[in-house]
Amino acid sequence: MSSDRALAAAPSRPAGGSSIPAGLGLGPEAEAQKRRDLRRMKLVATGFLLGATVVFFVMRYLELQGQAWAGYVRAAAEAGMVGALADWFAVTALFKRPLGLPIPHTAIIPRKKDTIGDSLGDFVGENFLSELVVRDKLGRVDVTNRVGSWIGQRQNAERITAELAAAARGVVTVLRDDVVQDLIEQVLVRKVLEKEVGPPLGKILEGILDDGAHRHLVDLVCDRAYDWVTANQEMVLRVVHDRAPMWTPRFVDDMVADKLFNEVQGYAWAVKTDPEHPLRHAIDRFLAEFARDLQSDPKTIARAEQIKQQIVDHPDVQKFIGQAWGVVKSMILDAAEDPSSELRARVRDGLVSLGARLAGDAELRARIDGWLADAAGYVVRHYRREITTLITDTVARWDAEETSRKIELQVGRDLQFIRINGTVVGALAGLVIYTVSQLVF
Repeated sequence: MSSDRALAAAPSRPAGGSSIPAGLGLGPEAEAQKRRDLRRMKLVATGFLLGATVVFFVMRYLELQGQAWAGYVRAAAEAGMVGALADWFAVTALFKRPLGLPIPHTAIIPRKKDTIGDSLGDFVGENFLSELVVRDKLGRVDVTNRVGSWIGQRQNAERITAELAAAARGVVTVLRDDVVQDLIEQVLVRKVLEKEVGPPLGKILEGILDDGAHRHLVDLVCDRAYDWVTANQEMVLRVVHDRAPMWTPRFVDDMVADKLFNEVQGYAWAVKTDPEHPLRHAIDRFLAEFARDLQSDPKTIARAEQIKQQIVDHPDVQKFIGQAWGVVKSMILDAAEDPSSELRARVRDGLVSLGARLAGDAELRARIDGWLADAAGYVVRHYRREITTLITDTVARWDAEETSRKIELQVGRDLQFIRINGTVVGALAGLVIYTVSQLVF
């Protein structure tokens, strides 16, 4: 009894707890209206009790005066009074101690607030967050088909694109330019400098050589070399004249220059037209050896690192790194602001295409639905307790008395009908019992 009295006098309230239960707070006008409605229904229910009391005393007087019929009405009124008082006690005991008396098992909501929160959390966890329930619900909802049908409509894709553009605009606007720039310079550039570029480049080059994709580039170089030789005959003649001895006749220099040009041009033509030319095979061997050296030769790897560092340290590259975020930010803002931008058009068309595919490809839908079900199952299986803790912790932060008052405002008006029904049902029961007793005895 003393513990109940202590609980009633000082309900627990965690430090920093919310005095107004989240989700139960009402606007001033709505709360005032609910308070008026609750007061009105309390008066009605109390009126039934007072009415039954008045009828009881009047009928008791008439019964004492010899009016036999008054006994039936008196019994009904008496039972109605009992029913009304019992239900008044039951309803009041939910929210506070009736008449302020320390009666056990009263003021249930203020005293048992945390227990109710725990029970509510357990109920939600067991009945709504079980893996079987979640999987069954996702299976019946057919999420992927609905999403696909919805985003497959152009106007919905436009709406999503507009929301994404607004979100992107908000993100890049909020981000501080100096912080992002530091992130680019300190994280991305540092990562590039930390990793050796030789081995991955060698691996890529090795793959290109294995596929034979480099031959198109070799063909292009050979074509350009032949074209260059053909177009620069005058330069060959000039070089021969410049390097020839002073004592050789001019016509001899011209003959040597023509012979040299024809030999070089013929060789370039042979390299260009013969896929199996020795020079082409020599290029293949050189590239294969270079690819191996990039992956295993310390000197070649060190040279690649030196070139990488020279590229990063180049003023133009440093300038680009310094302006990278500004350029990207400007591109994002321009694309987000312009509804007809290429980026937004691509995003919109991509969404429409994705929606059409989801709506038309049953196998893809089944696969995605399976992924969603597995993901949801994993979440509720491993984090169900953390999710239900949101309920228990929120309830624990509520002030007990304020919670009771708010809940009473929400449901108290309907609970007054219990008092009214108790009066009516009790009166009918009392009438039946009295009637049966008169007939039997």
